[in-house]
Amino acid sequence: AAEPAVAARRLTGLPVVEVADDASPRGELVFALWEPPLTELHGEKGAPVRRTATAEAADLLTDLTVQGVRSVVFVRSRRGAELISVIAQERLAEVDRSLARRVAAYRGGYLPEERRALEGALHSGELLGLAATNALELGVDVSGLDAVVIAGYPGTRASLWQQAGRAGRSGQGALAVMVARDDPLDTFLVHHPEALFDRPVESTVLDPDNPYVLAPHLCAAAEELPLTDEDLELFGPATAELLPQLEAAKLLRRRTKAWHWTRRERAADLTDIRGEGGRPVQVVEDGTGRLLGTVDAGAAHTTVHEGAVHLHQGRTYLVRSLDLEDSVALVEQAAPAYTTVARDTTSVSVLERDTEIPWGDGRLCYGSVEVTNQVVSFLRRRVITGEVLGETKLDLPPRTLRTRAVWWTVTEDQLDRARINPEILGGALHAAEHASIGMLPLFATCDRWDIGGVSVPLHPDTLLPTVFVYDGHPGGAGFAERAFRTAGDWLTATRQAIASCECEAGCPSCIQSPKCGNGNEPLHKRGAVRLLAVLLEGAPTKESEAEADGTDPTDRTDPTGRTGGRAAEAGQG
Repeated sequence: AAEPAVAARRLTGLPVVEVADDASPRGELVFALWEPPLTELHGEKGAPVRRTATAEAADLLTDLTVQGVRSVVFVRSRRGAELISVIAQERLAEVDRSLARRVAAYRGGYLPEERRALEGALHSGELLGLAATNALELGVDVSGLDAVVIAGYPGTRASLWQQAGRAGRSGQGALAVMVARDDPLDTFLVHHPEALFDRPVESTVLDPDNPYVLAPHLCAAAEELPLTDEDLELFGPATAELLPQLEAAKLLRRRTKAWHWTRRERAADLTDIRGEGGRPVQVVEDGTGRLLGTVDAGAAHTTVHEGAVHLHQGRTYLVRSLDLEDSVALVEQAAPAYTTVARDTTSVSVLERDTEIPWGDGRLCYGSVEVTNQVVSFLRRRVITGEVLGETKLDLPPRTLRTRAVWWTVTEDQLDRARINPEILGGALHAAEHASIGMLPLFATCDRWDIGGVSVPLHPDTLLPTVFVYDGHPGGAGFAERAFRTAGDWLTATRQAIASCECEAGCPSCIQSPKCGNGNEPLHKRGAVRLLAVLLEGAPTKESEAEADGTDPTDRTDPTGRTGGRAAEAGQG
């Protein structure tokens, strides 16, 4: 990451000396940006469909394996890793069945012994190829790889170079290929490679003052050694406000001159280091009772709900039931000719406005919000064509998230100037929201799965048409604040990405979102372009932004930071 000493000082509160020289052995790296071709199929709006990054990556893995090239394909989702390995195995079996056995999937949720076995087989050369999530990005010795395929921009330049660097570590030459998804940011990057190769990696984003992070941190520190007044300076200015709250909750107690941990259980158990909001759901095979693996609590509602298709090491299962109280999903092996996609609804309530700036007649705001999300149904889609075969209702409880958000409003006068009538207003806002979420990773150290969004033609808290973009982490992670600080550049890039797309009415490369809980309806591409153009006419200057947040306009160092985890899928974003 850029500015490692700054990030380390912010993380630890201690003086840090930066060591930035890389003396590791490196051979030549050939890096290719690959945009999948258009197919003869056409989408719902009649536009040509681009071949998926998953299919392209599976083809590349197949070709590399046939050539005896030791490779890893990095893919964004656990399901994607499983799909790529299955497709590659099927195609390799047509050439040589022994080659099909030399490709596998690797992801979080496998049992520890399964992961160790896969790592050993890759290291020894028994496996030639893995389709992996970023579980293989760090901390695993896979030296000797010849090629890396990255199925979709991983969200940050730091992750891109970390993944590409897994090949060629013994000093030999290596190949890295980034296959673009049908996504606004991926499309932008393959046509503007300078945004990847001519810019430094991002500064680490983290927020140590986030009470959801700081409170359990203080408890864990007090369990190790009682906290004195001198110690509190290490934890930042928010500490003084939190300590009385922790005492009221009977977690800490003040005795003489120090704060003590009061419980018998471990304070570290208060912290969910993965940021997933609860204990993992165990995936158990019905009939045998065999534990197949786990699914993060935050993803359980969308991935292992009753009726969901679940992939595990190349085998397909149907979920018979999901017991949220006991955190168990019962599955049975099956071979359905369809896949499943959850649909959900999301609403946002404004809790507090921290900062507000005029944007022409509208407003740009940053503050605290509560997000309520509920999975309400799932679609069954044909595997090859994506055709919807049916929809099934689900009865799952809503989940709430208190976090930080940036939002902007527009007035009736602005809508009139943008020629937005009530019939297209919802679609224009929704399209602008999707595209802005897709472009934010270019300005903040995140990817679109770290953030969510909602657009509302008339929001009850603002009484105006409003677009929200929020952090998908309790208490916030700094992404929304970064969006607020760079809003002019961020939304200008968003408008350009929509306007420059060659599609007629909107496509995944501009305004459609892969995680939209409303099935990408309604959307209005031209309305979004006009709306953003009018909004940007009143964009504040750097000086007015700095005045609103109390910073020096010449010092744009990002004071916020990144935490782990993933956003809940937004109802509209």
